[in-house]
Amino acid sequence: MALRWTTSATFLGMPLVAVAIGPDLEKNELRGHARGLIAIGDIATGVLALGGLARGVVALGGLSLGVIAMGGLSSGIFTFGGLAIGVVAVGGCALGYVAVGGFAVGIYAIGGVAIGKYVIGPLSKDPEAVEFFARYLPWIRRLL
Repeated sequence: MALRWTTSATFLGMPLVAVAIGPDLEKNELRGHARGLIAIGDIATGVLALGGLARGVVALGGLSLGVIAMGGLSSGIFTFGGLAIGVVAVGGCALGYVAVGGFAVGIYAIGGVAIGKYVIGPLSKDPEAVEFFARYLPWIRRLL
């Protein structure tokens, strides 16, 4: 059963809210693709996107791509997820310039397994990494 709904209000030609969930056999769509400022659907594209595949400034979904991305696999500038790939990545497996996670790979990395130029991990606590992370997380010194 398909669900399609959009608001009549628009901004720059896009609906404010768009919802597209499930297949629409009349339009030969296997998955709903929502496009709007706020998009909710199987595939969602918008400023705020929520869906299985989410693309937007803020994206939340199974696979999310955006400036701020959260999901199972997330990619963007600030990313949070099971596998997070971005400039600042936080997750189970984090890959980025700054990486925080169970398995963290980055220039600055902190985690259970930390690989990078400046790392904080079980086997090493690089002073440069401690200073860097303490700038943004002042409480971190108490944990080290």
